[in-house]
Amino acid sequence: MSGLIRYGVTKRWSDAVVVGSMGYFVEVPDNANGSPREQFELVFQQVEARLAQIGSDKSRLVQVLVYLPYVEDLAIFNDLWDDWIPTGHAPSRACTHPQLAAPGYRVELVITASIF
Repeated sequence: MSGLIRYGVTKRWSDAVVVGSMGYFVEVPDNANGSPREQFELVFQQVEARLAQIGSDKSRLVQVLVYLPYVEDLAIFNDLWDDWIPTGHAPSRACTHPQLAAPGYRVELVITASIF
């Protein structure tokens, strides 16, 4: 398929999919045993690495869907988020509090970003 690139393809998912000038991916922390702060910092690092892999960066985030299973983590997440997002480049964002696939996860991010 022309214009569609998949990264890290498994039977169940791809780590990222790029269609034209847009990239799509989901990140959960590689280590679900850390504190909420540690998991949030880790997932932001992972997002930056994935963005670089697909030819983008955090200034090109279009939309981020934030899944935080514990509402009490929102203040910590927002503090780290505000420091992480470049000034003037905030994406569209929604945050919800669903149960995640594994009980140790404190965050899951669904990312849409434009590609350079």
